[in-house]
Amino acid sequence: MADYFQEMGWNELAEGEQPNHLLHMARFLIDFGFQNDDPNMQWPSLPPPASEKIVKDLPEFIIETEGKNCPICLKEFKLNEKLKKLPCAHIFHPVCILTWLKKTNTCPFCRLELETDNEDYENFKKSKKRAQQRVEDLEILHDSMFS
Repeated sequence: MADYFQEMGWNELAEGEQPNHLLHMARFLIDFGFQNDDPNMQWPSLPPPASEKIVKDLPEFIIETEGKNCPICLKEFKLNEKLKKLPCAHIFHPVCILTWLKKTNTCPFCRLELETDNEDYENFKKSKKRAQQRVEDLEILHDSMFS
């Protein structure tokens, strides 16, 4: 299992090395308002767009059945029309989903979060996941003490 420094991509300070106080101040200002122990913490604005690589690599396929609609524009898919599929298996018109993913990194149907190119947001997601894991670990520990 990776330790905290490996997970964050950091190295411990060497003997006699001083921390970068400006970097710490910048991180503090970015995180201002977040309570890292709160599993309900929120990103201060809309999530950033999906990663360009993820968007470029979305699989394309041709629909062979009728009767399904695009969850974004609500228009019915035409037979033999090219569509895009997200990792959650939801399908969309290419124009609809590409426009959507330029604004946010989530599936418009199920809210599955895709990777972004925003390093701060990715670190925020890791921190939120760690906080949630700590809460779950404490619940397991509590339950094991009283069972």
